[in-house]
Amino acid sequence: MKKIHLLILKSFIRPFIVTFFIVMFVLLMLFLFKYIDDLIGKGFEWYIILELMMYASATNVAMALPLSVLLSSIMTYGSLGENYELVAIKSAGISLSRAMYPMVIVVTLLAMSAFIFSDYMLPVANLKYYSLLWDARQQKSGFLIKEGVFNNSFPGYSIRVNNKDEDGQTLHGVMIYTRNAAQNNNSVLFAKQGVMYRTPNDKFLVLRLKDGIRYEESPGETGNARQRFSRLRFKETEQKFDLSGFKLKRTNEGEFSRAYQMMNLKQLRFFRDSTQHQVDSGLHANFRLMSAYYKYFNFSHRPVKGKPYAPLKPDYLKKVDIYAQISTVNNAANEARSIKDLVKGRNERYKEVSKDIRKSIIEYQKKFTLSAACLALFLIGAPLGAIIRKGGLGLPVVVAVVFFLIYYIISTIGEKSVKEGSLSPVIGMWIAIGILTPIGFFLSYKAATDSVLFDMDSYKKFFNRLFKRKAA
Repeated sequence: MKKIHLLILKSFIRPFIVTFFIVMFVLLMLFLFKYIDDLIGKGFEWYIILELMMYASATNVAMALPLSVLLSSIMTYGSLGENYELVAIKSAGISLSRAMYPMVIVVTLLAMSAFIFSDYMLPVANLKYYSLLWDARQQKSGFLIKEGVFNNSFPGYSIRVNNKDEDGQTLHGVMIYTRNAAQNNNSVLFAKQGVMYRTPNDKFLVLRLKDGIRYEESPGETGNARQRFSRLRFKETEQKFDLSGFKLKRTNEGEFSRAYQMMNLKQLRFFRDSTQHQVDSGLHANFRLMSAYYKYFNFSHRPVKGKPYAPLKPDYLKKVDIYAQISTVNNAANEARSIKDLVKGRNERYKEVSKDIRKSIIEYQKKFTLSAACLALFLIGAPLGAIIRKGGLGLPVVVAVVFFLIYYIISTIGEKSVKEGSLSPVIGMWIAIGILTPIGFFLSYKAATDSVLFDMDSYKKFFNRLFKRKAA
C-alpha cells in the first residue's frame, strides 16, 4: 500500500508543479499584454518591473491553483490508466477510492495552504500590487520629445521637433512655446538645430539650440494697455527642463488599504459589522426624520376630546369650498414632493452602502471558495483521468480547460449577481462549487464501476443498434 501511495504521489507532484508554473506564466503574459502600454517607455528600473510582476503573480494564484489541481489530477490518473497501472492496482484488490486516499490528503493540505495564503499573504500582495501599478500608470512617459507632435510633458511648455537623427539626441526644426501665467507672458522660440542631453545627476533635460530666434509678448508698463513685443536672434542658447516629475513617486499604501481586496477575514468582519450598524442607524434616523412629514391634513382642526385620532373620509373634500380644496391639494403635493426628494437622496446612499457590504461579503467568501474549488476540481479531475485514460498535455488539457471554464463562468455570473443584489452572497459565491461537486461524485462513481462514459466505440454501437431498430 505504501509503495502504491508513493507511486501516485510522485505521479501527481511533478505534473502539478509543471502545470502550476505554466498557468502562472500564461496569466503573467496576459498581465503584461494588458498593461504593456503603461509600463514601456517610462524609464523604470528593472527591479520595479520585476517587483510588479512578482506581485501580479501572487494575485494570480487564486486562478492558477484550482486549474493546476484539475489539470494535474487528470494527467496523473490518465497516465496511470493509459499505462494500465490502474488495472494492476485494481487487480491487487485495491479500489480506486482507496488509491485516491493519498491524493485526497495532499489536495486537502493544498486547500488549507490556499486558505492561509488568501487570508494572510494575498491581502498584502494585493496592496503592494495595486499601489505599485497605480504609481506606474500615473508615471509620465520617458520619451520626452517625439517627432512631429507637440509634447506637453513639461508644465508650461509645448515642444515640437520636426525630426531627430538616429542617435536620438540631435534635433532639427525645434519650436518651444512657453506661457508664463503668473506674468502673462507668451514666448515662442524657433531653432534650426539642437542637441538634447541629460545632466549627470539626471535632474534636468538640457536642449542646446543653435541658429534661432525668440518672439516674446509681455504686458506694457503700468497704466499702458499696449503690450510689449520683443524679438531676439541667437547663435546658441540653452533651455533647461526639470525632470523631477518623471521619477517614480510612491503613493502612501494606506490610501489603498480600505479596498476589500486588501483586507483579511478579521478586517472584513469588522467592516461588515460596523457598516451594517451604520445602515441600521441610518434607517432608524430616516424613519424619525420622515415621520414629521406624515399628517392627515395640514390645516387647523379640533379633534374630539376623549376619542382617538380618526382619519379623513374619502368624501371630505366635497364638504369644503373650492379654495380650501385647492389649498389642501397643493399642500399635499408639496408634502409628497418633500418626502420624495428626501427618500431619493437617502435611498441612493443606502444602495451604495449596501453594495459595499455585499462586496465585503464577496471577498470574505472568496477566502473559503478558493480552498473548496481545489477540492471540487480534484474530485472531478481524478475520476475523469481514470475514465479517459489519457496522459500528457493533449486531451487532458482540453477537458481541464472545459471544466475550468464552466467553473469560472458560473462563479463570475454568481459574483456579478451578488454585486447587483439579485442573489444572496452565500448562494452566489458557492453556486459553482455546488454545481461541480455532484458532478465530481457522479464521475467518481462511474470511474469506480469502470464506466465507458468516454468510450466512443460504445456510443457508436448504441447508435448503430438504435438505427437498426428504426430501420426494422
